[in-house]
Amino acid sequence: MPKLSLEDLKNIREKARATTILREGGPYRVKVTVHMGTCGIAAGAREIMSTLMNAIEASSLQDIILTSSGCAGMCSSEPMATVEFAGKTPVKYISLTPEKTREIFKKHIVGGSPVKEYALAAGSERSI
Repeated sequence: MPKLSLEDLKNIREKARATTILREGGPYRVKVTVHMGTCGIAAGAREIMSTLMNAIEASSLQDIILTSSGCAGMCSSEPMATVEFAGKTPVKYISLTPEKTREIFKKHIVGGSPVKEYALAAGSERSI
């Protein structure tokens, strides 16, 4: 196995730091929660989380927090995610696919307009 250079270590550190910042929070405009209970993971929540992480990284936006939670109590509607803008009603999305997730990212998370055809409800969780 080749030795890691100082530059390799710096790149690894920056990538890990960026991922940690997404999970830890701080000043943000929008919080996205992927529901990752056992049922969510079995239904594909990890792929939804990866899709969102890739979209955030590609966008270079710094005001989005991506986090996970346990089961939302609606196993038959997994994978699910909740999008919360500061001061606005949260929107819970159900039966997600990577394609739906990318559309939600573009239209709601970046553009501010909820994608009603994928939404279960608005206001079902505590607002930030």
